Amino acid sequence: MTAVEVFTPRTYADGVPYGLFRELRATRPVCWIEEPAVDGWPAGPGYWAVLRHADVKHVLRTPGCYSSYLGATQIRDPDTEADLAFVRAMMLNQDPPDHARVRRVVAAAFTPRAVRELEQDIDARARTLVEQVARDGAADFVTVAADLPVWTLARVMGVPESDRQLLVDWSNRVIGYQDAEYAECAEHAENTEHAEYAGAARPGTADPARLSPMARAALAQRPAPALRPDGHPVNPRSRAALADMFAYAHALARRPRPGSVMAHMRAGGLNEAELENMFFLFAVAGNETLRNGIPGGLLTLLRHPEEYRRLRAAPELTGSAVEEMLRHWPPVMNFRRTAARDVELGGVRIRRGEKVVVYHASANRDETVFHDPDRFDVTRAPNDHLSFGFGPHFCMGAHLARVQMRSVLRHVLTLLPGLRPDGEPTRLVSNFQNGLKHLPVAVGTPD
Repeated sequence: MTAVEVFTPRTYADGVPYGLFRELRATRPVCWIEEPAVDGWPAGPGYWAVLRHADVKHVLRTPGCYSSYLGATQIRDPDTEADLAFVRAMMLNQDPPDHARVRRVVAAAFTPRAVRELEQDIDARARTLVEQVARDGAADFVTVAADLPVWTLARVMGVPESDRQLLVDWSNRVIGYQDAEYAECAEHAENTEHAEYAGAARPGTADPARLSPMARAALAQRPAPALRPDGHPVNPRSRAALADMFAYAHALARRPRPGSVMAHMRAGGLNEAELENMFFLFAVAGNETLRNGIPGGLLTLLRHPEEYRRLRAAPELTGSAVEEMLRHWPPVMNFRRTAARDVELGGVRIRRGEKVVVYHASANRDETVFHDPDRFDVTRAPNDHLSFGFGPHFCMGAHLARVQMRSVLRHVLTLLPGLRPDGEPTRLVSNFQNGLKHLPVAVGTPD
C-alpha cells in the first residue's frame, strides 16, 4: 500500500490499514498525503498526516498553532467561503476563547451528576435491547446498538419519542455519503413519494404517520439532491443540504423540555448559526460515536474468544474492557486542524494554512506507548488511548458514552454468554468514521 491509501475511503471497506500506519510511524510519522478526486467528489490540496501518539497529543493541545477554526475539522474543505463561515459556528470548529464560551452553554447537561440521573434508565434500555436478542436467537447488532445512543440523545436533547428516528436519518445522510449503499438509500428516500408531504419532503426510515407536527413541517423543507456549479455533489454537511434538520432544531428550541440540552441552548444566548451547529453536533456526532463504538467493540471481543472467556469469568473487568475496545476500535479515526503559522513537527516543516490531520487510529497503536499494541487485552492498564480526543476538544460526552458501552457489555456477558458471529460483518466505506453497517450475530451455547 502507498501513503495515499490512508486517505482513500475504499481502503477502509476492508479494515483500518494498521499495517500501513505502523510502517509510516516508523519511517514518516508526519507525512504528506495526496487528496485525489474520489467517487464524484473533487480533489483537494493534500494534507499532513500525524501518526505518532505524542505528536497527535501535541497538535490537539496546541490550538494556537493548529487551529480548528481556520479550515474546520473535516479533511474535505467546505465548498464555499459561506459554508466555511457557517460551520465555524460549531463548537467542534472553534478555538479558545469562543470554544470555551459555547461549550459552557451545554456542559451542565453532561456533568457526572447529570449522567448519574440517566444511568438507571440507560441500563434498563440496554437490558431490554439485549433481552430481545436473547429471545430472537439472532440479530444484526448494528441495529441493536444504534438504538441506545439515539434513545439516550433524544432524552438528553428533549426530542419526542415519535421523532427520534430522524436522528438516525440525518446521521445516515451526513456520515454515509462516501458509502454507495448509504448514498443509494438516501437517494431512494428522496425519490419516494409520500402523500403526507405532498411530494416535498422524504422521511427516510422515519415513519411519517408517527412524526410530530413540527417534524412534518421541518421535513417539508428537506432539499432535493443538488450539484454544485462544477457538477460535483453538494457537501452533505452544508447548511443548504440540512435545511430540514435546522428547521427542526429551531422548532424544538422554541418549546424545549426543561433541563434538556435544547433548554440550555435557548437560555445560553447562542446565535442562530451556533444553535443550528450545536444541534448538528449532538444529533449526528453524538450518536455516531457509539453507533460505531458498540458494535465495533463487540466484534473485537468476538474475534478474541480467549478475552471474551476471560471477561465472562471476571465481569469486574468490564470497565477496562471498554477502554480497550475504544483503543482497538476508535469510532472516529481522524480529525483535521489547519496550521495557524509556520511550524515544525516530527522534523517536517509545515506552512501556515496547510491541513494537518491527526490519526487517533494510528496513535492508539503506537509501539512507544502501548506494549504489544495490536494485541487486544481487556486488562490493559494504563490505557492512554485518544479515541475521545485530547486537550480543549476532549469529548464532552465521553462519560455518557462510557456508561452506555459498559451497560451494553454487562448485559451481553450475562444474557448472551454464547454470542457468536453469524456471517461476515460489513464495514462502512468512510475515511473518517470507523463504522459497521451490519454485524450478524447468533446466540449459542457458551464454551
